[in-house]
Amino acid sequence: MLVALDHVQLAAPPGSEDALRSYYVDVLGMTEVAKPPVLAARGGCWFEAGPVRLHLGIDPAFHPAKKAHPGLQVRDITSYATRLTTHGASVTWDDHLPGHLRFYSEDPVGNRLEFLEPVRRSGRGG
Repeated sequence: MLVALDHVQLAAPPGSEDALRSYYVDVLGMTEVAKPPVLAARGGCWFEAGPVRLHLGIDPAFHPAKKAHPGLQVRDITSYATRLTTHGASVTWDDHLPGHLRFYSEDPVGNRLEFLEPVRRSGRGG
């Protein structure tokens, strides 16, 4: 029986760790966590923010995924989008998911990321 999503792994090209750290820590506000030594030898980086865990693994034949992506729920999405653009990251708004505000961005190696926030609808009493 499935009980939770532990992490999402994205691929990255060799030598991209510093650019990934800058983006995931400085731009997105995540924290880098140490990989176990046996896995650290393979390169890559792991990041966390609350219950969200993203692992970036090195793939010598890397090609960024243009459709596949993690969907990351955020609070105060407009301010978060401003944070990204202030740091030079792209933000492409998309209004095709009912009940949500959302935008897409890409990390420095071209991985697609979705950021979304449910829209609270005010109910009518009665």
